[in-house]
Amino acid sequence: MNIAIGADHRGVNVGLGLVRRLSDQGHNVVVVHCNEDEPCDYPDAAFRVGQAVASGAADRGILLCGSGIGMSIAANKINGVRAALVGNTIAAEMSRRHNDANVLCLSADTIGVKAIEQVVDAWLSAEFEGGRHQRRVSKIAAIEMGENPCAVGD
Repeated sequence: MNIAIGADHRGVNVGLGLVRRLSDQGHNVVVVHCNEDEPCDYPDAAFRVGQAVASGAADRGILLCGSGIGMSIAANKINGVRAALVGNTIAAEMSRRHNDANVLCLSADTIGVKAIEQVVDAWLSAEFEGGRHQRRVSKIAAIEMGENPCAVGD
């Protein structure tokens, strides 16, 4: 799988560990971090990862910042991105199965490295269920296009 990973200065160390781990698992990982020794703004990484996913250059994206909140807000501004801020394996799995989340946002400050690894594994292994959930994802796409989601049918 092609995975784009981005982080701000607070998430870069955890992100670099994920890059090594995912590469060792056989994934093709594209890194869009800032330099770990200098501050950088989370919207920059969110934009780069979001664009990679929305354009199809990456199958999925992973973003890390202190809380994960800023990354999630910024990434969700990009058409085609469904970024989920996740803190446990159940939410990670559900974000894929029901919401077809294509970008995972994580808190580098509040979740331990082992838990982050478990969340990433659960998220990468879960598949979108489609069915009734597809209608809901289509409604999200309608909102992105400035359309009324209520007009989207089955």
